[in-house]
Amino acid sequence: MKPPKRLVPLIDEGLIDEVSRQLMSGKEAIVYVVRCGDDVRCAKVYKEANQRSFHQAVAYQEGRRVKNSRQARAMEKGTKFGRKMAEETWQNAEVDALYRLAAAGVRVPTPYICFEGVLLMELVVDADGNAAPRLNDVPLTEALALEYHAALLHQVVLMLCAGVIHGDLSEYNILVDAQGPVIIDLPQAIDAAGSSVAQGMLERDVTNLADFFGAVVPQLIGSQYGLEIWNLYEAGLLTPDVKLTGFVALPDTPTDVGAVMREIALARDEEAEQRSYQGADS
Repeated sequence: MKPPKRLVPLIDEGLIDEVSRQLMSGKEAIVYVVRCGDDVRCAKVYKEANQRSFHQAVAYQEGRRVKNSRQARAMEKGTKFGRKMAEETWQNAEVDALYRLAAAGVRVPTPYICFEGVLLMELVVDADGNAAPRLNDVPLTEALALEYHAALLHQVVLMLCAGVIHGDLSEYNILVDAQGPVIIDLPQAIDAAGSSVAQGMLERDVTNLADFFGAVVPQLIGSQYGLEIWNLYEAGLLTPDVKLTGFVALPDTPTDVGAVMREIALARDEEAEQRSYQGADS
């Protein structure tokens, strides 16, 4: 096929020899099958920010670090340079997460290079050497659903032990090769220690898995694996070989409703004060 414009720089640099076909198009990128010498790989072409349909990008970027304070200020102001830095941070997050997770034993594609907004990485294949299907396209028996669910929970645990939360995990960004599930699509990966929304994102990832596999194994729906994993993480007790039950006991002590209401009132006061400052500055 004719090389897409975004892949031409990689061809010019000798990183890609031939573009075979488009593999898939998602909310944040288009993926192509390419040939690099004797190897068949995939090239993930990130869409521009105004073309992505990925929501709540600010929440995902919380806690990410940039190289210097000038870049950080530019990103906060939304200047042209700042937007460029934000895009590079978004793209590099996936490369960094892939290397970090691979080192932790998580089943992710091997990354090779990110160049001009294109991530060149391993093409995940099935037993016949064809591009591996997404999980949502794989027929499931009850036994296979339980096997894959357990395998993916283990991957989630390994990720969190490495300090990473996927943030958008579902049947649409999990591939299945001959050995089982492989996790993909990580530009929105969250640093567990640096994000105020980490727990919610982790629990949502795990709930997505339970809901998907619950269509075949109904008892998985309503399980509490996400909260259980997070509680172990917060307590410093999460290990790669942890045994999960999917059950979290209710606390013995009653909820302090007064304390909750005071926290809500304090948050409202802080928001009102911030708005008054903003009004004074305008």
